[in-house]
Amino acid sequence: MTPVLRTERLEFLPYRAEDEDAFVGLLRNEEVCHWMGQELVPEPDLRALFRAILTEIYPERRFDVWGLWLDGAYAGHAELKETGNVPGHELVTALAPAYWGHGLGGEVVQGLLRHAADHLGLTEAYGMVGAENTASLAMCRRLGFRHVRDVVADDGRVTRMLMITTPAPRTSPPASPAQTAGSTSGEPLGGCAPGSAARPGAASGPAERAAAFDIPGPA
Repeated sequence: MTPVLRTERLEFLPYRAEDEDAFVGLLRNEEVCHWMGQELVPEPDLRALFRAILTEIYPERRFDVWGLWLDGAYAGHAELKETGNVPGHELVTALAPAYWGHGLGGEVVQGLLRHAADHLGLTEAYGMVGAENTASLAMCRRLGFRHVRDVVADDGRVTRMLMITTPAPRTSPPASPAQTAGSTSGEPLGGCAPGSAARPGAASGPAERAAAFDIPGPA
């Protein structure tokens, strides 16, 4: 079951039915999708995607998905799931533009890495950021991500595949198969939404904006 997480300023909460409009609004934002390197997805498809989180992803414990909240307001989205690019897990985050440029992207990533180490027993994680997203790439370098290789899309766009070692675990990870590395398929949600296996990402504001790190989102 996706747990509640907390960082200095943010709450990571599993989605509820009443969060649908906030989720759709985030992923219908042109700036967010631009920095994720993806096209806008029709609203009905995003609503179907959100309902799949509630009716399939959570009940089947495929992977962890959260809404990000700051002082009771919806600030973005985060995931931790198996990557479709290489064996391993990737981080996904997308912040709403109003929350860009405040260091929240790095805070989200660090929260996900702590969860990966403490609860999933992971020793490393991946992310992908568009080569043009210099702000998010700088954020990732500050956090300790290392460049693995470049991925070139059919249209010529370049995405940097990055990797980071997780911090030492503070607790023993559970033995549940659904919560251990490599245990579930973690298949992507698809589309422009977070979880798209084609482009992992981490980002946040203009200085850490939505990255196509399967951490879609500003830093």
